[in-house]
Amino acid sequence: MEKKATIKDGWKVLIAGLCINLTLGVLYSWSVIKKAIVSEWGWTNSDASLPYTVAIVVWAITLLFAGRLQDKIGPRKVVTLGAIFTGLGLVLSSTIQSVPLLIITFGVLSGGGIGFAYASVTPPALKWFHPSKKGMVTGIVVSGMGLASLYIAPLTTMLLENLGVSKTFLVLGIFIFVVATALAQLINNPPVGYMPPTPANTGKTKTAKIHSNDFVWKEMIKTKQFYFLWIMFAFASSAGLMIIGNIASIAKTQANWEKGFYLVGLLAIFNALGRLAAGFLSDKIGRVKTLMIVFVLQGVNMALFAGYSTPLAISVGTALAGFGYGALLSLFPSLAADYYGVKNFGGNYGVLYTAWGVSGTIGPIIAGMVVDATGTFNLAYIISAALLAIALVLAIFTKPVIARAQIANEA
Repeated sequence: MEKKATIKDGWKVLIAGLCINLTLGVLYSWSVIKKAIVSEWGWTNSDASLPYTVAIVVWAITLLFAGRLQDKIGPRKVVTLGAIFTGLGLVLSSTIQSVPLLIITFGVLSGGGIGFAYASVTPPALKWFHPSKKGMVTGIVVSGMGLASLYIAPLTTMLLENLGVSKTFLVLGIFIFVVATALAQLINNPPVGYMPPTPANTGKTKTAKIHSNDFVWKEMIKTKQFYFLWIMFAFASSAGLMIIGNIASIAKTQANWEKGFYLVGLLAIFNALGRLAAGFLSDKIGRVKTLMIVFVLQGVNMALFAGYSTPLAISVGTALAGFGYGALLSLFPSLAADYYGVKNFGGNYGVLYTAWGVSGTIGPIIAGMVVDATGTFNLAYIISAALLAIALVLAIFTKPVIARAQIANEA
């Protein structure tokens, strides 16, 4: 007799998703890798930013297809494929020192692999829990990606110091291939007919009302809320990605601090805290209100960042940047599930997540160009603060999506 599915099975999926994201967070240690590439291989800051930027763009594009694919064939297969691609891309990166080739191996293969896996761990976890817990579930799963650099950055630093860039890629690739592939076998959707238990305090939450029918992506893009969310996601994420990708260089440039790699760990802690805190808070006060708080926090921090000229000041600014950025990665998937339903969440969020890919161009590329041209990041900070101000205005005008049937009648 087959065992009846329970919420305990859902927790297994949730924890497996968290751990998979922990293994895939190698992207957030790129600041350390980039610094080593510039010094060891003699690349410019702009060249060393390209594999990271391409990985972000490919990650987002892959998510567009992977989300819909896992909706059709199930998440386990797609996560397994992502783990294989991520590990393979890193292993191949250990064999070359060319900008175009590293863009292919790290940017395309590893970036695409991360996209496949990342797209397929949150949707099944959401389906195991009551809709009123979307913020909590999303926050826990995606916090793994933020926490990853807490151990990967020191590990990467140690490997770089003892083995060099190429062998560091090799070790990281083998580690991710083995661990993430094994964890992927624990990811699955709940069986047909499964009903998650209803929390006792459901009526007290401020989350959006659950619609009786779910949007498909073609219906989603007909709503103005989608475009508001897309622009806010792109503009706000660019600030965090710029800091994440350049923090070691920022510490050296602004504070003459050679040990900026410690900030990668600080970023990891507050990145994860932001995801968890925003998830839990948004279940209580609402997603958009939480989003506005985050935009104000991020915008003020970026406006002040040029004045951070000591290790302590840089550390505070880094913590705030990590917290704000992490919150976005919890709030936007929860908003997508609130507004457009859980049934087609993988595909819908994949479309929305293209905004994150664009943000990977806005933030790191602007930062690389500005610092190569001026020697400082000051202008990049100003641009980021302005984009966050625009995002805040859009958030003020963002309202819940009306029912599908009403949209059809108005079309």
